[in-house]
Amino acid sequence: MYGLMIILLPLIAGYLLHVTRVSLLRRVSQMLSALVYIILFFMGTSLAFLDNLSSNLLAIFHIAFISMLCILACSLLALWLLERRVPWHHPHKQQALPSRLHMALESLKLCGSVLGGFLLGLSQWSLLRHASTVSEYALMLMLFLVGIQLRSSGMTLRQITLNRRGMLVAAVSLCSALLGGILAALWLGLPIKTGLALASGFGWYSLSGILMTESFGPVIGSAAFFNDLLRELITIMLIPVLISRQRSMTLGLSGATSMDFTLPILQRTGGMEIVPAAIVHGFIMSLLAPILIALFSA
Repeated sequence: MYGLMIILLPLIAGYLLHVTRVSLLRRVSQMLSALVYIILFFMGTSLAFLDNLSSNLLAIFHIAFISMLCILACSLLALWLLERRVPWHHPHKQQALPSRLHMALESLKLCGSVLGGFLLGLSQWSLLRHASTVSEYALMLMLFLVGIQLRSSGMTLRQITLNRRGMLVAAVSLCSALLGGILAALWLGLPIKTGLALASGFGWYSLSGILMTESFGPVIGSAAFFNDLLRELITIMLIPVLISRQRSMTLGLSGATSMDFTLPILQRTGGMEIVPAAIVHGFIMSLLAPILIALFSA
């Protein structure tokens, strides 16, 4: 509930603030772009302080990589089939995108923020232990600014809260991720319930890492963390490349983060029309993640 509150309250507060000045809206957009890099940097810093990182490192990355591969493959296939069977018709005219090289470099810049934070975190500087707290406040500010952008776009509350495409993509994302978790468990020789729990983070790496560590120990808990972290980083790289032809796929791959962290990236590349579906999708996945992890960990 706390996680949902820090997501929803800043978003609602920003939506209630009606900003019309073009210069202020331009500044909001610039601040959003900067906050994305700041949050990524502190994500990498927090990673360097992860407990039990050195012990059982090979087993952790083996489980994380296999589970990520299975979940991602199932999600890509299911969301591709969804786009083929039920195309996402939208009024937004995609602006001319930069070259593929430019988009790849943009994604690498985002990943570079994580790497920079991680390398600095290895210094174990005491002030950096507060990185997760700073990142949380930065996320709340980012969501507040997203709310301002939503209000300035002229979207109604009905458009934001009720969106059939967001619900449909969430249903497909849920089923495909759980199927990938089952395949990963069979591949790794783990209990099916463990594979299902690994798949239930939906990119929410901070939540899944904590809950899985409590239930399964540090190895599986750290693997869950890296599984969802890798999924989020891959999604960041794929969004600019796929958004023009596979909107459902880019939204589904964003998982629980489509409501918060990846929302500005989705909005910047897919237009404001994708925001209501992203919020509904992210809300559903964020609500289901702790429930399913607790259920499969029991």
